[in-house]
Amino acid sequence: MIPVTKPYLPPQNEYISLVNEIWKRNWITNNGPLVNKLELDIKEYLGLKHFLYVTNGTIAIQMAYKLLGLSGKIITTPFSYVATTSSAVWEGLEPVFCDIDPKTFNVNPDSIEEKITKEISGILVTHVFGNPCDIEKIERIAKKHNLKIIYDASHCFGVMYKGKSVYQYGDISTASFHATKLFHTIEGGGIITQSSELTRELAEARNFGHDGFDKFGRVGINGKNSEFHAAMGLTVLNHFEAILSTRKEQFNYYVEKLRGLEVTFQKLNENVEYNYGYFPVVFSSEKQLLKSKEMLEDNGVYCRRYFYPSLNKLSYVKEQECNMAESLASRILCLPLYHELAKEEQDYIARLLLRAQNN
Repeated sequence: MIPVTKPYLPPQNEYISLVNEIWKRNWITNNGPLVNKLELDIKEYLGLKHFLYVTNGTIAIQMAYKLLGLSGKIITTPFSYVATTSSAVWEGLEPVFCDIDPKTFNVNPDSIEEKITKEISGILVTHVFGNPCDIEKIERIAKKHNLKIIYDASHCFGVMYKGKSVYQYGDISTASFHATKLFHTIEGGGIITQSSELTRELAEARNFGHDGFDKFGRVGINGKNSEFHAAMGLTVLNHFEAILSTRKEQFNYYVEKLRGLEVTFQKLNENVEYNYGYFPVVFSSEKQLLKSKEMLEDNGVYCRRYFYPSLNKLSYVKEQECNMAESLASRILCLPLYHELAKEEQDYIARLLLRAQNN
């Protein structure tokens, strides 16, 4: 069987070495030394001014909504993982969906301004599969209308935009370090902002609002993470350059092997240093996608319709028309991609896809 992904597991002895330290200290959560080290190492590796490690990427988005004071309606994307929309609804916000550019998969910035009303308090858009949005145009629109910007950068660890980490843009950028991500801490996430004051507020909020041992300066939640998760992150970070190198090689090998396939690929931002975290292919029709998916699964290869369905079709939001996102969501499939995937397995996947196309 070839799964759509596998978590990268670093050398076991390296992880156990850090676990043994945890055992000796008997300090397993509440902002322990490994959590602090992970935050410092990530800041150094990515060139960030501030970085907070949290429970997961969904909590990061919820905290971003709350700490930026968003209310009423927000503009967002219909082509993303469900967490961007479900978190908004959970926080009492109403999503207003803007359609996407079918080539980049990101929100089409030209569709944002026409959706802005006095009820809109902010914008959340996703750098889909790690491909940066049209940041300059989005930020011009937000500044013109005095709106806050959150970038869901869940897929963006290691992505550089115009020479710096893509996390450095927006009022807040959020990260996911789930086990399926290129960089992971088993479960985990991050919040990044350029504001020292906002970082302090977010740090209090992730720890129940504590302002000192027995003082509470604000309403908060439990957004902390553990020493065991941080230990995994520190160990994976030691190998991240090798992970990036392998993923780039695998990505380019797919491109070469699928030249005869009638599919299109995501158009990457020309100013990006990419991390090659996913390999999505877009079929000419949903019928061809389903035919190909069936061929793969019948032969032990498992892919994912990522992202499907288009979020404007969720039962708990007001239905809105997003033709481009709906069309893309019906025709896109992410192929297997993980550190141990062999070229022979990629050859096998390519042959199956070509057979499905020609049958």
